[in-house]
Amino acid sequence: MTEESLPVPVAALRPSLEAVLMVADEPLDEVALATAVGYPAPEVAEALRALAADYDEQDRGFELRNVAGGWRYYTREAYAAVVEGFVLEGQQARLTQAALETLAVVAYQQPVSRARVSAVRGVNVDGVMRTLISRGLVEEAGRDGEHGATLYRTTSYFLERIGVVSLDELPELAPHLPDLAEMEAELAEAVGASEPIQTATSTTTSTAPEDTE
Repeated sequence: MTEESLPVPVAALRPSLEAVLMVADEPLDEVALATAVGYPAPEVAEALRALAADYDEQDRGFELRNVAGGWRYYTREAYAAVVEGFVLEGQQARLTQAALETLAVVAYQQPVSRARVSAVRGVNVDGVMRTLISRGLVEEAGRDGEHGATLYRTTSYFLERIGVVSLDELPELAPHLPDLAEMEAELAEAVGASEPIQTATSTTTSTAPEDTE
């Protein structure tokens, strides 16, 4: 049986990487890029870092960043407003404050049920969660073994959009979020309940006011 031959370089490394990255619709890791251009992965990694440094030094309108485990071109922040105005034609497609707050709770508490997110925010978040899911920022992450509620987590697209490689790079905000166990104990004491209030599952109809999307 003939052994399959390895890909070989057909062009210079840096221009080849630029050509592939220009048409990529998602971040590409060094192994995928090495396969595409026919160079060893260590050489590709070094060339990527050199390209990123060159773009920074030249203050190009774009930059090459390692995000969500892969490399991709991004508009340089200083010129983001120009591109946004061109692409959106003046229409802002930003998340609402309610959606941003809900996304932050999911990011720091994940995996987490919708009911727990509602408990932290004090409002029904079903509509906002649907928006976050439809935009690819949040996804299902199994079920809670105790209550059977659907759990949610942020996606790799979320990491890509905020420009970090992993959740470990998020700012240290988690200590400022309310402790749900303490909240439930305080509520139980306030209403004179004999047992801690049970958090509703995602299928339970909430009486809390619902956020607008």
